[in-house]
Amino acid sequence: MAARNDDELCYVATRTFDAPRAMVYRAWTDPKQMAQWFGPRAFTCRCEGEARPGGAYRLTMIGEDRVDYPIKGVWREVVELERLVFTMDLSEHPEEWHDIIDPKRDKSKGRKYETVTTVTFAENAGKTTLTLRVRFESKELRDRFVNMGMRAGWEESFDKLDDLLSIS
Repeated sequence: MAARNDDELCYVATRTFDAPRAMVYRAWTDPKQMAQWFGPRAFTCRCEGEARPGGAYRLTMIGEDRVDYPIKGVWREVVELERLVFTMDLSEHPEEWHDIIDPKRDKSKGRKYETVTTVTFAENAGKTTLTLRVRFESKELRDRFVNMGMRAGWEESFDKLDDLLSIS
């Protein structure tokens, strides 16, 4: 997986899967399939929602310690087989996680970390190149996520996705 910060606000990762674009796209839009691969290897996941413009979704990653890491969002764009754009709201993650991401935050203002994620799918000779672009509110926030292990988390998720695609 190639990963980079291509501008001040974005984290970008690219991976080519040995599977047709329709299969990779379905793995992102079918909640049952997404629950099988989303999150690092040490996590399981529950997923619900409908991939349609304006549709809501909810993922809950569950750590080995049985701590829940909920993510909710809205599908902004759903262009079949080509592109997905959605928000990721991490405000319901545990307080300890928020303390790691921003130890100096003003706790009286609540917890809100919302990113906008764009996923594109390009097929070439039966393989699919997926590009993930996560846009943050600030460079500092992006860097905190990257330093906390965002790259490793996406790499492990993509490894799990690769495993799922190879048995489908």
